[in-house]
Amino acid sequence: MMLKQIADVSFPTCWAHFRLLGFEARVTNMKTGKTNLESALALILGDIHRFPPMVRIHSQCATGEVFHSLRCDCRDQLHLGLSRIAEEGAGVLIYEQQEGRGIGLMEKLRAYELQDHGFDTVEANLQLGHAVDSRDYALAVEILRFFQIHSLRLMSNNPEKIRAVKASGIQIVERIPVDVQDNPHCTRYLATKREKLGHLTFPPARCFQPAESSSSASLLTQACAETATPRTELRSELRGGPW
Repeated sequence: MMLKQIADVSFPTCWAHFRLLGFEARVTNMKTGKTNLESALALILGDIHRFPPMVRIHSQCATGEVFHSLRCDCRDQLHLGLSRIAEEGAGVLIYEQQEGRGIGLMEKLRAYELQDHGFDTVEANLQLGHAVDSRDYALAVEILRFFQIHSLRLMSNNPEKIRAVKASGIQIVERIPVDVQDNPHCTRYLATKREKLGHLTFPPARCFQPAESSSSASLLTQACAETATPRTELRSELRGGPW
């Protein structure tokens, strides 16, 4: 794979002041057999080589992250990833354009339509002729290699991401759960991810309170209010380990 760096810019956010890098590569998806030009973003914070960095590989979700849909947990997982990296003072978030587990936005909406008629997220994808999960993490792994990351702490509940990173030869020294609040609109979706996709989560406590939504701060609101500042030191439990 020939990875091409497109840009490297200063990127201030509510959580921290990141570097934002854009990448492109022609990737042959091992699940679909198709070769496409894929792009991804990498948000970098701090010294990512002093210790195995915290890494989140995240797939784009326009419905959740742009329009704040309650049908999934993608937006809160993204915000949690950025918040945790900011707290650590160092880390990497790779943002891949793999909407709808790789089927694209329009097909995802068709899948939503089927879910409105009783199908779960896995059944809907299969009904439309797609794989259960069409994503391939080859580009994300190549970006980690670009940054010369040989060991990391992976923020993920997804066993496929864990397998992909391990298969690349990059060592996972810790898996960090990415559990966020449940709500009545995504309860079945989260249960399907646990039961059919093997996601490593426990049924979360029901925290959604629509009547108090204005006072119940989201992860983004909390991050902005607290004006996150990168820590100068990693937490003591992360120091001195057998890296």
